[in-house]
Amino acid sequence: MLSEASQMQTRKPIRVWVDGCFDMMHFGHANALRQAKAMGDFLIVGVHSDAEIEKNKGPTVMKEDERYAAVAACKWVDQVVPNAPYNTTVEILMEYNVDFCVHGDDITTMADGTDCYQAVKDAGLYRECKRTQGVSTTELVGRMLLMTRDHHRRSQSAGASSLASLSSEDLGSFSTASNKLGPNTTVSHFLPTSRKIVQFSEGREPKENDRIVYVDGTFDLFHTGHIEFLKRAKELGDYLLVGVHDDQTVNAIKGINYPLMNLHERVLSVLACRYVDEVIIGAPYSVTKDVLGKVYNVSLVAHGNTPTEHDLDDKDPYEKKKFFHFTKLPKQLGIYHELDNPNASVTTEGIINRIIEHRRVFEERQRRKNAKAALEYEEEQRQKDVKSQ
Repeated sequence: MLSEASQMQTRKPIRVWVDGCFDMMHFGHANALRQAKAMGDFLIVGVHSDAEIEKNKGPTVMKEDERYAAVAACKWVDQVVPNAPYNTTVEILMEYNVDFCVHGDDITTMADGTDCYQAVKDAGLYRECKRTQGVSTTELVGRMLLMTRDHHRRSQSAGASSLASLSSEDLGSFSTASNKLGPNTTVSHFLPTSRKIVQFSEGREPKENDRIVYVDGTFDLFHTGHIEFLKRAKELGDYLLVGVHDDQTVNAIKGINYPLMNLHERVLSVLACRYVDEVIIGAPYSVTKDVLGKVYNVSLVAHGNTPTEHDLDDKDPYEKKKFFHFTKLPKQLGIYHELDNPNASVTTEGIINRIIEHRRVFEERQRRKNAKAALEYEEEQRQKDVKSQ
């Protein structure tokens, strides 16, 4: 029998098309791309322009160049097509020699309410993948709209870690915003299965002589700033190990607003990045001897050239300090390396500020999205009823 590799050489590779906005690229987007790639051999992703999205859905949070870069960093993507048409046509599939396109099992419509994929459906060039429940760009924007500017700033400066630090005005704004944003805006309760973690993980072990680089962080609202940092960290070695801090630690150090995405959501986003080889789930905030040698023998610890928030003991997490049986020692061992990040202008806080500064625009976007989602749901149920008759 021919091996799988031999069979690939003797047949034409299957080219798959996926398109979308990919605003605030999250693990739900990545999971759709993973499923689409599994249906073929070469995955082409069309990303809509800001102007097209504005016309059909409303304003984007991330600029088009940021969205193109975020999609390109997903490890299942082979090619990105910028400025892809919002209405998927047979012509665009033919232009890129595509066998079929894939979309989630939810309806996507143009501004006039017509199905974006009707033409390719009629041509028999359409397949569906399972939509990831519990996350969407709309839902993430909703989480950010539940924060007030004062609350955001106070918790950063004071390190607040309980609801007691909120004023009645803050609490009132949470309630009011939640009512405006509709039922799709909730605190995240996404719970991944072990299978989902395995699906996202490469499962590749480092080779004996590989230079292992370790980085750690929150990686909240995973964005192009994170991506560029991880890319540069990977270039320092052969194998990139990423520590993702748990929710309780992040909350205690950064304040009550954070993290906006829970640990499991953040881990999946990091695992989907093409530069990442392995993740430590719930890594300690301070880099210890166990982190450096218990799992893998780390050669280098990298960090961005941005201010480092101290651990709960008010110490530098990369400095040596006796604490029970742990030792914090990357800087003392001479294996600490600071990285310049040309994308430092894109930060989690900066993205939140984009939402807060244009609050009314995004609240209107949320209202329109919720109304559109309700209509799409009704149409979906109607089509199911027709099929069952």
